[in-house]
Amino acid sequence: MEKSRNAEEYIAKQKAAIAANPECGTSHYNLAVALLGQKKYDEAEQALIEAINCSPNLAEAYVQLGGICLNRGDLDGCLKYNKQAVNSRAAFAEGWGNIGFVELQKGNLEEAIRALKKAIIYNNRFIQAFTTLANAYLMSGLLEESIETNLKVLDIEPNFSIVHNNLAICYLEQENYDKAIEHCDRAVKLGYPVDPKILKEVDDHR
Repeated sequence: MEKSRNAEEYIAKQKAAIAANPECGTSHYNLAVALLGQKKYDEAEQALIEAINCSPNLAEAYVQLGGICLNRGDLDGCLKYNKQAVNSRAAFAEGWGNIGFVELQKGNLEEAIRALKKAIIYNNRFIQAFTTLANAYLMSGLLEESIETNLKVLDIEPNFSIVHNNLAICYLEQENYDKAIEHCDRAVKLGYPVDPKILKEVDDHR
């Protein structure tokens, strides 16, 4: 109850700030983020559009609009807004990461890899971008690149279960069964729901 009252107070404060200064993009953006927290997507979308009208280079607002599109299953809308985000701020890692994620969903592997490489150049601890890039490499049949990228994630976060799962898959493809067993066991221990077919293949080579 306390949390929702605080959120309402915060929203009221942002609305007051907007009433006092309608041209302040940041106030519209802050209002939108609070509305997103309450899952009021349509109202948040309007506030984000207002934020961009006031501050056309507010890259974060484009990314949030992309997130709303993704929530609706609109991949093209998500892609469009994230492209606008990186157009307004070229070194915006989150925008590049989202572009890579959407391109991968659409099956555009080369475009996905290109965008994700930019994401990790601009943020070399962007775990989600590294993980998505490793998947894009795996889907492209580039096993060495996928393994190398997954291992970089483990340098940052050694207990990232999905990466242990993905490494098990890569090593199975390479017929490096000792490594596959090691990472599969680690993924299971960390609570990752490993595909039963992968588990069986690993167990067949113990």
